Amino acid sequence: MAGWKLYEALNWASSFLKEHKRDQNAGEILLMHVMKMDRAKLLANLRTDLSRKEQEQFVDWVHRHSEGVPVQYLVGSEEFFGRTFAVNKNVLIPRPETEELVYYALKRMSVLFDGKKGLTIADIGTGSGAIAVTVKLERSDCIVYGVDISRPSLDVAIQNGNRLGADVQWVEGDLLTPFIDKGIKLDVILSNPPYIPLAEKDLLADVVKDHEPELALFGGQDGLDLYRRFCTQLPLVLKEQALVGFEVGAGQGQVVADMLKKVFPKGDIQVVFDINGKDRMVFMERKNHQ
Repeated sequence: MAGWKLYEALNWASSFLKEHKRDQNAGEILLMHVMKMDRAKLLANLRTDLSRKEQEQFVDWVHRHSEGVPVQYLVGSEEFFGRTFAVNKNVLIPRPETEELVYYALKRMSVLFDGKKGLTIADIGTGSGAIAVTVKLERSDCIVYGVDISRPSLDVAIQNGNRLGADVQWVEGDLLTPFIDKGIKLDVILSNPPYIPLAEKDLLADVVKDHEPELALFGGQDGLDLYRRFCTQLPLVLKEQALVGFEVGAGQGQVVADMLKKVFPKGDIQVVFDINGKDRMVFMERKNHQ
């Protein structure tokens, strides 16, 4: 293998990924991680030589991405809310839509609870811990739980919490059952549950369906199984004044809102659209006992 300069490596990756119908920009991201450079430094050093080891690593990653392995799993991380989270095949890769869920939840919390400190918050189906860790770091006064049914997922979340200095209470368990069993009442419940209908599995990109954990992707035949289960459990754990925030699949917003309305007829329920104009969030504010 002849030695490459950085620009030669980028040119090769770009044409190779294009040929395999992948995002050509992935080559730049992978090379930044191989060289341990940010984008500005990479572009300023395009005539720098790659060592043999760096070149082999880069070629391997580009080949694996061309076969469908997500870039985030290759480099082992993804950015979320301005912080770097470790990810692997046991957790869903955090998405920008989930950042919006956290952003709007934090805004609503400050208004609904009028600056009250020490709220008890749970992130259900925490995965990489992105929601739980972010909320704890943004609201250090709060008690934050991160719950997941998958032990391998929880191990990733614990790693992220420790590395980012977030004192989250991690719980292995199924949805809200750990809180019901212990009689713990919650002020805020946030969740990005699996919501893709099984019927749509074959429509997903292979980088998603062949690599991200099915447990975190699919919510039964119509994608709504987890929301149904939430609706039976929420009345058992919510305080009289409380906030619930769900991420939903595009097109599911009103259906999930209607489910919540049946359980909390006096709740203030809103479907919120994301930056791309899709119904991606449903919030329920409970202001008095229902």
